[in-house]
Amino acid sequence: MTNTLNIFDQLKISHQKQRDLSKKLISTSGDSPERQELFQLLKNELFAHAVAEDRFFYIPLMMTDSGLNITRHALSEHHEMDELLEQLTETEFSSPGWLSIAKKLSEIVHHHLEEEEHKFFQQAGKILDEKSKQLLAKKYHLEYEKYLEKNKSSLT
Repeated sequence: MTNTLNIFDQLKISHQKQRDLSKKLISTSGDSPERQELFQLLKNELFAHAVAEDRFFYIPLMMTDSGLNITRHALSEHHEMDELLEQLTETEFSSPGWLSIAKKLSEIVHHHLEEEEHKFFQQAGKILDEKSKQLLAKKYHLEYEKYLEKNKSSLT
């Protein structure tokens, strides 16, 4: 047994952060510093994850016939999340509508992660060989960290 994480392990680490942040975010109220901080953290997490995941998980899968359908579905859900993040960015934190949009985002995030982990990962596991799973994990992690850091530095 090797200690090296595969692509599925790497993705699950970010998935847990997304679950935690979205859960905490929808328990906030008003234009509070906590809501602003959690929203920024979730937004950055979703962005860094999606960029790296698209590049080093979905695009390689898209190159196979059997991976094409799961990839299309997942990318459409990423797009849906992006649109909700955009709406949240443009809505006042104190607006009553803000929380309902945040709850919708949280539901989609949770649905998407559940679907990935219990459906897409099994299908992808049959498509990718072990060497690819290890290599994609390393590339994903480097890309993910790069975008996470890039977004953190643009906030300060």
